[in-house]
Amino acid sequence: MKVADPLPPGSRVGILGGGQLARMLSLAAARLGIDCHIYAPEAHSPAFAVSAARTIAAYDDFAALEGFARAVDVVTYEFENVPGDTAGFLDRFVPVAPGVAALKTAQDRIAEKTFIDGLGIPVAPFAEVSDTATLERALSRIGTPAVLKTRRFGYDGKGQTKIHPGADPDAAFAEIGRQPAILEGFVAFEKEISVIAARSWSGEVAVYDVPENHHEHHILKTSTVPASIPADVAEKARGFGGRIIAALDYVGVIGVEMFVAGGDVVVNEIAPRVHNSGHWTMDACHVSQFEQHIRAICGWPLGAPDRHSDVVMTNLLGDEIGRWCELAAEPAVHIHLYGKAEARRGRKMGHFNRLTPRQP
Repeated sequence: MKVADPLPPGSRVGILGGGQLARMLSLAAARLGIDCHIYAPEAHSPAFAVSAARTIAAYDDFAALEGFARAVDVVTYEFENVPGDTAGFLDRFVPVAPGVAALKTAQDRIAEKTFIDGLGIPVAPFAEVSDTATLERALSRIGTPAVLKTRRFGYDGKGQTKIHPGADPDAAFAEIGRQPAILEGFVAFEKEISVIAARSWSGEVAVYDVPENHHEHHILKTSTVPASIPADVAEKARGFGGRIIAALDYVGVIGVEMFVAGGDVVVNEIAPRVHNSGHWTMDACHVSQFEQHIRAICGWPLGAPDRHSDVVMTNLLGDEIGRWCELAAEPAVHIHLYGKAEARRGRKMGHFNRLTPRQP
């Protein structure tokens, strides 16, 4: 199903998942006069505080899902591990964006890498791994160092391990739980970047400027815009993002994580949702990634992705949330807190954007 005509103010967007991304989507939708209905199994989801309606139920509760679908005009999701069967069931009643095919491609790292490679876009060498024997064969072809990742459900460094020369393949396979996996050749990159792009039901595409990303313990810490990369490299990255979103027949905002290596751009993975490395758009752009996503899935014209300021986005992890008062005293800082009750180590509790005048 698809949205044939723009959904007017007063319409209702259904969001699967109730975390910080759903919270920020709900706030952006409210500015456009659009309500959000959150569907999540967790009783204390951060998005509940800013949404018009909620359903607390499991993602395989099909009776609850049908009631949710009949109460909204379009459905989207805030995380890529929504069960494919859930999205497919909802699509029988109401448009789902991004679509089920794009979701399933992004959920499986083998399907994802095969898809991107088929577009002629560079990816790291990769091989499917099902047991220790196939891992050993993959290592003999790809070599070390290499990265072993579960095919599904990994994020923020979870479900992966680096294999160094001389390491025991069986121990590495055991470390990821002996699950179906992918072996990827290690990319000796100079920088990590990403592309945040949006596409509408009509095929209109908008691509934001490229952020340079810095991770700590596999968790994104900062995104800096503009990235300190040559203009032709940035344009190549933006072009890859545009090609990927079009080839997926995608509707909504997508995050594409990439490496810069020797002037080349290598795509690492795609996230079929609004993305942490796009949070800077909330204060440095005329239209944020969150508003852009709502516009796209509701059939509205996309907003210009132009940036009016330079910016550094910094995640507040765990106890760093205690810096809120200090940060509030800085005139060029914009704080976004997620309303989470417990500050666990490494947990994303909020972020702030520090703006500076845009340099020519």
